Amino acid sequence: MKRDLFFSKPLINSAGMLGFAPDFRSLGDFGSLNKLGAFVTNPISLRPRLPTGSPTAIEFSGGVLLHTGLPNPGFSSVIKKYSAKWNRSELPIIVHLMADRPEETQQMVRQLENIENVMAIQLGFAPLLSDDIILLNLEICLGELPLIFALPHEQILSLGPKLIQEGASAISISSPRGALPDLSPDPSPKRRGELITGRLYGKSLFPRSLDIVRSAGMIGLPIIGAGGVWTDIDVESMLGAGAMAVETDTQLWVPKEA
Repeated sequence: MKRDLFFSKPLINSAGMLGFAPDFRSLGDFGSLNKLGAFVTNPISLRPRLPTGSPTAIEFSGGVLLHTGLPNPGFSSVIKKYSAKWNRSELPIIVHLMADRPEETQQMVRQLENIENVMAIQLGFAPLLSDDIILLNLEICLGELPLIFALPHEQILSLGPKLIQEGASAISISSPRGALPDLSPDPSPKRRGELITGRLYGKSLFPRSLDIVRSAGMIGLPIIGAGGVWTDIDVESMLGAGAMAVETDTQLWVPKEA
């Protein structure tokens, strides 16, 4: 029997921000994990992934570009190390899976259905992955746990309604991608100015994100807002525009002011 997706509190963290299991340290201006309604894990792939050869964080006006390669120890290792912590957690767990290969995603989803305190699964996808592959993930992974599909801006209003119609529980906004020149000090002059692609975070994303949430809300799409959420007012604005919950990301890394 499929479980319903319900948030006791509307604020959650974005995948990749806080590790694979909660720990209750102070976090940015949002205070602590006690303000969250659920904990979203770092992205997990079936097989281990190493960091990219040159992890990069490039600041720009209003945000930061991150290029990491989404490293993780692989699904089996994560389950072995963290499933007991998930079970003991005061927060329900949303496991974020890299879902580029539907058969592998199905294998992970079925195992997660037997783990206590996992409330939902969030599926993330590589850039430019076709609608057909995303829909196949939904078809073969539907089961007991609610499925949240993290989609880029371009697919939310076009593909999102079809996913909900076919059984997905919610759509979330994945981080947009961009490119910036790498101007950091480097011993190799050939690399200076090389374009680095990655995921974008920061306050400057908020107006676009809020507009997507508003558009999704107008057609009744169950949407989890994300992108540029920095303050309580941002959270309230997204909820008022129709979001069922709101993700915050790099704001969680900002030291809390005394």
